[in-house]
Amino acid sequence: MAPSILHLINWGYSVSGFGVGLLVGVTGVGGGSLMTPLLVLLFGIHPATAVGTDLLYASITKSVGTLVHGRNKTVDWQVVRRLAAGSVPATAITITVLSHFERHGFKPSALISNVLGIALILTAITILFRGYIIQYFANRAQAISVGQTIGWTVLTGAVLGVLVTLSSVGAGALGVTVLLILYPTLPTVRIVGSDIAHAVPLTLIAGIGHWFLGDINWSLLASLLVGSVPGIILGSQIAANIPDRVLRPILASTLALVGGKLVG
Repeated sequence: MAPSILHLINWGYSVSGFGVGLLVGVTGVGGGSLMTPLLVLLFGIHPATAVGTDLLYASITKSVGTLVHGRNKTVDWQVVRRLAAGSVPATAITITVLSHFERHGFKPSALISNVLGIALILTAITILFRGYIIQYFANRAQAISVGQTIGWTVLTGAVLGVLVTLSSVGAGALGVTVLLILYPTLPTVRIVGSDIAHAVPLTLIAGIGHWFLGDINWSLLASLLVGSVPGIILGSQIAANIPDRVLRPILASTLALVGGKLVG
């Protein structure tokens, strides 16, 4: 069995997985923001295959994160349910629409590439200006009722469902920023834990949908996991030694440049 598993591994992908895992461990930014454009631009992977494979990759890695956060009681399951109430049906509808397009001979690779680019630019803006965004909406968010908060949370889940299904990007930086605005009294660690927990069913359902569309490369998936797990562990250990004020602009600029290259 071991030789057959090793036969699946492409060590070039594993090295890339290690690099992305390292950055994810250091920055906390979702792997999709880094992994998917790397696969498309550097390795020439078809956009749909890159997105579908990265979604299953994310569901596996974030399941581990959810177990840790769940054990530490840093997941607000009520928030997770509200997000999922929007994201799960939105994901299912998006997959159905993609399937309809493919059955009629339309290959949505250009659409996926453009959505990926836009998602990366939005993520870059969110990373760079998160503090200003939260501060701007802080007073406005305090004035909304509990019912409105629930409605906005469900709507956020729906938007993330569409965005993540098409691009595998957005569940992390965008989701956390909106939750920080909507739930200002919730500790940040519970915001992060809830966002990670919500990403598991979102990426799993979207990933399975792409699987049925034939957009999964299993050798690529195995290779990425082999590299990314030790990368995330190492990155998490050295994260405290890199100033956020230095890393944040570099990361945001990189994502914006890559996003701009993918759009159009």
